[in-house]
Amino acid sequence: MDTETFWRLVDAARAADKPPHAALSDLLAAQGEEHVLAFEACMDRLDTAIDRWGVWAAGCLVGGGCSDGSFMDFKAGLIGPGRAWYERVVRCPDDLAEHPGIRRAAATGDQEAVFREELGSVGPDCYRRFTGDEDDFSPASDRHRTARGLDGGGEHDMGEDFGFDDPDERHRRLPRLAALYRAEGQQ
Repeated sequence: MDTETFWRLVDAARAADKPPHAALSDLLAAQGEEHVLAFEACMDRLDTAIDRWGVWAAGCLVGGGCSDGSFMDFKAGLIGPGRAWYERVVRCPDDLAEHPGIRRAAATGDQEAVFREELGSVGPDCYRRFTGDEDDFSPASDRHRTARGLDGGGEHDMGEDFGFDDPDERHRRLPRLAALYRAEGQQ
């Protein structure tokens, strides 16, 4: 699946009159098992592109900490709002200070709209609709990628490593986001 098709599906799901993850699952299910695996491969590519230290530091600020699992949910939550926000975050994680969901999370302390585990599990959930077996999803996804030469292979560049557990360093690198959370009494 190309990136344009992926974002069209995300946009269509966001415009639906049901939760985006449910709408996305329905859209994928209507297209077949192969489409689900192609969607997941594209989702993984986009997820890997924002798998960077600065984005993780942003997740740490927003969530008051950010484990590996929480970071996965945070990245899914950055893909869910669509291409424009995703691309802004790739360019500058500090732009999240302007994101409506982030601002709402800062004001209320509720990260539900930002950490979106259910968006990250659309592929496996939809695959189970076809096969009745979620356990086969990872091997099927691996076979799909290998057959198409989509093996990510090796390490990717997460950018400059820094001590994002250090509040002063996070504030230096993400000044607007840190100020937002400081203004809301979160950090």
